[in-house]
Amino acid sequence: MPEDPTALFRLDGKVALLTGASSGLGRRFAEVLSAAGATVVVAARRAAALEELAATLPGVVAVPTDVTVESELAHLVEETVGRFGRVDVLVNNAGAVAVVPALEEEPASFRRILEVNVTAPFVLSQLVARHMVSDGGGTIVNVASVLGLIASGRIPQASYSASKGALVNLTRELAAQWADKGVRVNALAPGWFASEMTAEMFASERGRRFIERNTPMGRAGEEGELDGALLFLASPASSFVTGQVLCVDGGWTIV
Repeated sequence: MPEDPTALFRLDGKVALLTGASSGLGRRFAEVLSAAGATVVVAARRAAALEELAATLPGVVAVPTDVTVESELAHLVEETVGRFGRVDVLVNNAGAVAVVPALEEEPASFRRILEVNVTAPFVLSQLVARHMVSDGGGTIVNVASVLGLIASGRIPQASYSASKGALVNLTRELAAQWADKGVRVNALAPGWFASEMTAEMFASERGRRFIERNTPMGRAGEEGELDGALLFLASPASSFVTGQVLCVDGGWTIV
């Protein structure tokens, strides 16, 4: 037995790249990765929020990035590798949502959601994995959703659910292709957590009741309840795990 099993969850000396880091879950993820010892390159469109985050956390560097622009994704990877020599952990967290009935959603809106939630993670994973393969391996964590596994029910989100379902199976495919190259790819699938993306739901008493009524644990997720799952997938603690989807949802997907 190792002297300290908790050391498996540490990321000391590792370089992590995190998208969608300017607010909500992404900001929390940056704090967690930094606390675990990683140097963290944070990316998002809102430069001011990123700079404020970088100023408050040790070992955090801000690189403003629009994940839908391929040249900006390439710059993000080049900047990270140029400055730190490698990328050990990639967390594809940037996401977008459109709450609109499928009969009414414009094709342009549908394509935009897929661009952010599926195409961008693929492009960034591809760019990063090329370095990981040559550097001996690495870990990719795609932030999906329970709505990538089941329908959203009475909340009309066809493009979001489709995109997260695609991200889940993209995770499996990349994991299968890159397993023998030392690159592990897994997905984190949160249930209902308060964030900028879910603010409207949590602001409504009806929305809160909907979450409580349909979650077996009777509540939404609380701040910090994704920390352990993220560290597990990002760290050596999950060294024999790839292509898996870890749901942190209070039981949402089991009923």
